[in-house]
Amino acid sequence: MIHDPWYREADCSVADFAASVEAVTDPGRLEFARDVQRNIPIYDCTALRAALDDPAARPRLLGEWLGVLMDGAGVLLLHRAFSDTQAIDDATAFFEAIIAEERELGISGADHFAKPGANDRIWNALEKLCVRAPAVFARYYGNPFLAAAAEAWLGPLYQVTSQINVVRPGGQAQEAHRDYHLGFQTVENAQRYPAHVHRMSPLLTLQGAVAHGDMPVDSGPTKLLPFSQRYGPGYLAWRRQDFRDYFERHCVQLALAKGDALFLSPALFHAAGSNRTSHISRVANLLQISSAYGRAMESVNRVKMCEALYPALRAHRAEMGAAEIAAAIASSAEGYPFPTALDRDPPIGGLAPMSQQMLFRQALDEDWPADRFIAELRVQAGRREA
Repeated sequence: MIHDPWYREADCSVADFAASVEAVTDPGRLEFARDVQRNIPIYDCTALRAALDDPAARPRLLGEWLGVLMDGAGVLLLHRAFSDTQAIDDATAFFEAIIAEERELGISGADHFAKPGANDRIWNALEKLCVRAPAVFARYYGNPFLAAAAEAWLGPLYQVTSQINVVRPGGQAQEAHRDYHLGFQTVENAQRYPAHVHRMSPLLTLQGAVAHGDMPVDSGPTKLLPFSQRYGPGYLAWRRQDFRDYFERHCVQLALAKGDALFLSPALFHAAGSNRTSHISRVANLLQISSAYGRAMESVNRVKMCEALYPALRAHRAEMGAAEIAAAIASSAEGYPFPTALDRDPPIGGLAPMSQQMLFRQALDEDWPADRFIAELRVQAGRREA
């Protein structure tokens, strides 16, 4: 039996998508959820601390969250994840000061899915909070519910990053999308990955958002399409207008309270909503928590390799075919633009910054002298440094 291992955008079917999405969350199958609203399980963290601390109950709770994220609604809400909202308020005050500082410095905060200046964003908010206000960081991230959600999806030794997003009154909604990793690729690039990578990609990241203030629906909390993470070729489908139209007809929103934490599979179709209020700036800490296993075995100085290889490839490219040149570049230069220091290397004009491989290919295509390529390579590397 020959199995076709590739997903193709042209084969995506809204009818198949609807068949996987039009499901119902059964509250009777959830031991720990306090409620189910619009198919999304709601967990009251004030009632769950004992379960987290119980060696017998904790695996069941984390297993329930895993089941919801994997095969259930794909999203869950931890109500009152922060019982002490003073930690939220202290962090918010710090972030507001950072936003003012970065505005004064002219930092744009370019965004993946919003025009620069359409909202306020702090890249690498995790490190900035930790270095500048470590006592606030300790109280904020010393949160057992955030840790348990990450462990449920990723296991131990996960890597936390975060970005602050502020959507001001009048801020417009995003279009439906999926996120990191394959959600940041073009359709053409995503189609190059076999189907099992499309299924694997969301298992490497847990996406979350902590509400830094009350978020009524009019303020535009995230629009969500429960069960949409179950559609295999969704990383190719989300840009199609027929899928986005379906999303807009069926998506749901939940009002959030300050201190609530929403967690979702990055494969869930979702989009920030429009802030239709005149007085609420919607502030969220967006968590991107990554698997410990998203790493290579060895540390390699790829800048040094590229500097050495470029003159040789430039000199011998007439003797080499395009496939051979591409293979040599793939074995030397970094092909993936993440992780990077998004303050200095933002995704301007696309979903991701330029990768080292892209710079290498541009230099060869335009026949740059070696000294120009090396200079541009070092500038790029400097932007990426933490």
